[in-house]
Amino acid sequence: MKHFPLGNTGLLVSAYSLGCLNFGSRTDKKTSFQLLDHFFEAGGNFLDTANNYAIWNEGCVGGESEALLGEWMKERKNRHQIILATKVGAKPVVPKSEKMEGLGRQAIEKGIDESLLRLGTDYVDLYYAHVDDNETELEETLETFDSLVKAGKVRAIGCSNYRLSRLLEAKAVSQSKGWESYCCIQQRYTYLQPRMDANFGVQVSADEDLLDYCSQHDDFTLMAYSPLLGGIYNRTEAVLPDAYRREDQMTRLHTLRKIAGELGATPNQLILAWMLHNHPRALPIVAASGLTQLEENLGALKLQISSEQLDQLKQIIN
Repeated sequence: MKHFPLGNTGLLVSAYSLGCLNFGSRTDKKTSFQLLDHFFEAGGNFLDTANNYAIWNEGCVGGESEALLGEWMKERKNRHQIILATKVGAKPVVPKSEKMEGLGRQAIEKGIDESLLRLGTDYVDLYYAHVDDNETELEETLETFDSLVKAGKVRAIGCSNYRLSRLLEAKAVSQSKGWESYCCIQQRYTYLQPRMDANFGVQVSADEDLLDYCSQHDDFTLMAYSPLLGGIYNRTEAVLPDAYRREDQMTRLHTLRKIAGELGATPNQLILAWMLHNHPRALPIVAASGLTQLEENLGALKLQISSEQLDQLKQIIN
């Protein structure tokens, strides 16, 4: 497992971040522990969760994933070897409510203390603003995050589901005030490009402007969630989600599958490898419900994509 710098924080994170969204709920404890053990043994140290995971699963109120990770780290006694990322801002104020906690001072301070308790630790390595909060001044959000860093509860901060304009505004505020700045962004990102009119709700897909920004700033890390669109790339009969239905997509899929065949890999593996070889590099958040899926994902780390193959993939995208 290769490791890369997380922004300019000095932290080194594994090429993959293991998405723990369903751990402790849809994915039971035994399977969750097996997946965590296997990922860790393969050199993975970067775990991704949130305080609202997985409130949409039956019987869940949020925090189930964090509690499972806390239990695993306690049993394995490996907290010091883990780069632990969690998030705040998207948890409903009451279960099933459409109103989210937001990124005000009170919500963030309450969120971190509750997350730390569930995780069984006194700090998180990376704390994300989960979704943008236009009702709260960026100054309030960033000053609160900065205070958590100064208090030792958080080592670094990142944002997710931010438009580039808001990211730039936030970084300008942090710089002018001398506060901790976002070191990374976590967005929807995959090989296929969504339609211009695609609507993902509160989720934001990485666009060309953000990719250009990340290309020009090597000290800022791009994290990719939903990189495999639920595994549809491997299924030849799969129907693309409406958001990704474009006239040129079949050409892209054909090229992807052709190159995957040349490499003796699955399309899913090629996408994960492409993210790590492409510029800007995107560190994928990989999810798995069983060891077979995780093994396939890990297998992508061995792929070597030639410059010619990268050019073919890039030309199709453009």
